[in-house]
Amino acid sequence: MTKTKSNQTNKTNYVSTTNACKLCKPLGACIAFRGIENCVPYLHGSQGCATYMRRYIISHFREPIDIASSSLSEKHAVYGGGPNLKKGILNVMEKYEAKMVGIATTCLTETIGDDVPQFLYEFNEEFGDQGLPTLVNVATPSYSGTHMEGFHATVKAVIDQLVGKTDMNTIAIAPKTIIPNVNIIPGLVSPEDLRHLRDILEDFGIAGTILPDYSDTLDAPATDEYAKIPEGGTPVADIAQMHQAKATLEFGRVLAATGNTGGELLRDRHSVPHYALGLPIGLRECDRFFATLETTTGQPTPRKYTQRRGRLVDAYVDGHKYIFGKKAVVYGEEDLCVAITAFLAEIGVKPVLCASGGKSGHFQEAITAVTQELLREPPLVKEGFDFYEIAEEIEQLQPDLLIGTSKGYPLARKLQIPLLRVGFPIHDRFGGQRTLHLGYQGTQRLYDQLVNAVLEKKQADSPVGYGYL
Repeated sequence: MTKTKSNQTNKTNYVSTTNACKLCKPLGACIAFRGIENCVPYLHGSQGCATYMRRYIISHFREPIDIASSSLSEKHAVYGGGPNLKKGILNVMEKYEAKMVGIATTCLTETIGDDVPQFLYEFNEEFGDQGLPTLVNVATPSYSGTHMEGFHATVKAVIDQLVGKTDMNTIAIAPKTIIPNVNIIPGLVSPEDLRHLRDILEDFGIAGTILPDYSDTLDAPATDEYAKIPEGGTPVADIAQMHQAKATLEFGRVLAATGNTGGELLRDRHSVPHYALGLPIGLRECDRFFATLETTTGQPTPRKYTQRRGRLVDAYVDGHKYIFGKKAVVYGEEDLCVAITAFLAEIGVKPVLCASGGKSGHFQEAITAVTQELLREPPLVKEGFDFYEIAEEIEQLQPDLLIGTSKGYPLARKLQIPLLRVGFPIHDRFGGQRTLHLGYQGTQRLYDQLVNAVLEKKQADSPVGYGYL
């Protein structure tokens, strides 16, 4: 790794990144597109990008995923990739019979300046008589952001290009209720989280639209025959009617601070009330989520969730003596770090470092907002960090545990401290796609895992072993 010292600032200037604490922007777009019914993600760029992203996504979700590509070469870098883009869409139509193609650009096509909206306009003019799929495009050059920014940009592009643009039948509402539907834009959470959100909406008696919903497409049951496009995903017809919802609930404190979200677009363009919430992890953030559902629907929180809340409070009391005062380092995508930090602050664990590869400019203020009433000393907050820099900071902090993706395992192994795996990606453990993070139930799972990690470390370090703690 090349680095130099600046005489003026006395800071280390890194010429390169060592083991980035983020992923690339079009990868996030591919996951988001995968959460739409009968949609094929399509990368306008080189074949290598699609190959890398397929492999990376498969390793976490343990599901096959096809990502189409315009497969540009050196020639197209000079003359443009328009012809390959059009030819690739025709191939997707023939091979997959997709109802929607989600087109994301890569560094190559953004650098050479391909005008993708113009290419798609020309494509519709040339082949409009062939029953074309819905085409949605989003600009996602990796050099301009992280996988989370690509994910959020894709959700906003889908809302921008589909909502209110088609004339479709009203979304069917379950016979037991006439409550208008609610939109939930949850961000990049696990398939298990998405299923849990669907259960919550059903228990409230709400017909909800979750965008995107890859709970089935990226965690599908085994079938007798291979499906080129797995069943599931948010129906395009439902997306088109998101402007008729009673409200939009959008997760992400950092995302909200950017002022550039899909939920805000629905509010500004279609007057749909917008509630910006933190990811519902921990008592306080879960309480805000359920209180917002009560306000939006006029329905009380079902008893099963108040019972789960009560059991979580009881667990906090029971486990407090084991974890109070422990120090943790939290890393990964910004909004998940904020949610985990909020949870740690309320259970008595001291977050000493919150680090992310994102560069939103809002990470510090979001961490402050969720910790200032609970912590005597604020945690060190670093954005635009890689794992080399995280390791440098940790030398002085001496944490008791790490919380983040499996990319932090080498560091946890070196320090000989527990690693609680959350978020995306989890490559070195089985079932990452079934990890529940959200709600009282997800918080309970995380709390139990954290307390047991501390106890296991204590047992391992003890010469006796402690069979009873």
